[in-house]
Formats: sequence, C-alpha cells, structure tokens
Amino acid sequence: MLPGNKNTVVITGASTGIGAASALLLDELGYFVFAGVRKDEDAQKLQKKASPKLRPIFLDVTDIESIQSAAAIVTKTVGDSGILGLVNNAGVAVPSPLELLPIAEFQQQMNINVTGQLAVTQEFLGLLRQGKGRIVNMGSISGRSAAPFLGAYNASKFALEALTDVMRMELRPWGISVSIIEPGTIATPIWEKSFSQVDTARKNLPESAEQLYGEAMTAVRKKVEKIASQGISSESVAKIVLQALTAKQPKTRYLVGQDAKIAVFLKKILPDKMYDRVMLYSMGL
Repeated sequence: MLPGNKNTVVITGASTGIGAASALLLDELGYFVFAGVRKDEDAQKLQKKASPKLRPIFLDVTDIESIQSAAAIVTKTVGDSGILGLVNNAGVAVPSPLELLPIAEFQQQMNINVTGQLAVTQEFLGLLRQGKGRIVNMGSISGRSAAPFLGAYNASKFALEALTDVMRMELRPWGISVSIIEPGTIATPIWEKSFSQVDTARKNLPESAEQLYGEAMTAVRKKVEKIASQGISSESVAKIVLQALTAKQPKTRYLVGQDAKIAVFLKKILPDKMYDRVMLYSMGL
C-alpha cells in the first residue's frame, strides 16, 4: 500500500502528548503518518515506538520556511492523490496574570496556537482539496470557558474556535470537513513545561508583583497540578482524533472529558458572575 488520500495524515506537534498518541494510533491502524516534530531526538523517540511507515518531518509552525519544506516533502510523497487529513495539534500554554504577562510571550502564545495553525492549513490546503480530506483542530475547553491566570491560553483557544467555524464554512464547497476537538484536563507535558517557564519568570518579577499575585498564583498552580494529574490520557483524545478523521458524518465539535462537558453545561445555565465565582472556587481562589 502506498501513501495516498485515503490513508495519509499530517499531524503537527507530534513530539509528545496528544500529537504523539494520535500519530502512534493511526500508525498502528495502518495509516501513513507524517508526524511533525522540531527536534531530531523527538523524531528518534517516535520512530522507536512506531512502524517503519511513520515518517517524522521537521515542522515548526512559527517558521514559514519549515512549513513549506514539510509540505513539499508530503507533496513529493503522495503526488496528486492528496491527503486524508491534517491534524493541527501543535500548541503551548503560557500561564500568567494578564497584568504581568510580557507582550512578547503573549505574541508567542498566539503565534504558535493560532497564527501557526492557519499558516500550516494554508500550506496544506492544496493537498486536502486533492484528497477531499479533513481538518481537525486541537482546541480545548479553555476555548469556551476562560480561567484566571490562563488568559493568553484562553485567548488562543477562543481564537481557534473562530478559525474553525470560518474554515468550515469557507471550505464547504470542496467537501473539506473541519472539526475542533475540545478536551478537558489532560495528563500531558504541556503544563509541566509551562509552569517551568512561570517559575523562571517569577524570579524576575518585582516585589510588588509578588505582593499582588504571588499567593494566588501559588494556589492556582497547586490546583492545576492536582487536576492535571487526574486528567484523561492523551490516548483517549487520540481516539477522538481518529473519529473526526474517519466518521461518515464527522461532528463539528468533540467535547472530551467529563469536566469539559460539565463546564459547558454550567456556562450555558449560569449568569456570568455566578459562573465566575464557580470558576474561582474551582481554581483554589
């Protein structure tokens, strides 16, 4: 079997977490997977767990030349048959009170989680049209329910919701399905990396900033760490990615996890200020 539109999928952010789990699941089921990574060591780790069919490609969603190079590799491999799907999974979380968040870090958050997703989609749309493929964007419940100290992450995921809705309408004439997956809390390395960055940043904050937010940031960190340790597995989300790529009638949105479903329900029935109090309490504030 050769790579082609019925069995070829491109996944960004496949080094760890949901991206890696999705790549390995699809590979196990016989799909040809181009797994986007940024480091050679990540490519080697992924290949050790996968079949020879899985192909890591270097893909930095913030670097247009990297995106173009990855697209060229895929195009050369699949030819005119196109691809089955593009999974826009790459993402980071930059936790911080908005008042203290350096604008450069906010821009980085948006560049990776929003602008990068659009740039990758633009580059692979030709292959998706050829294969009448599908786009699966990795959103979050944070794109429908905002939380204190996660403002930049929330903003990026809210924006991805909008991009998904517009893509779905604009690409309808070509039969390109566009779905967004909205997981709740997941046991993934994204939070470990994020809090490591926060710890470094807090050391450089002025004393006044610590007086304003120090106690609250510590409380939120403890709460998020506890919630994350009890989160659903990346493999559970990978199964939903598979559904979005293969279902005869894919959903526009896939809520994953009981906490995500509860959050959406409460958001619908509670007034904003009441929901704020519930959210603050749940975050240890």
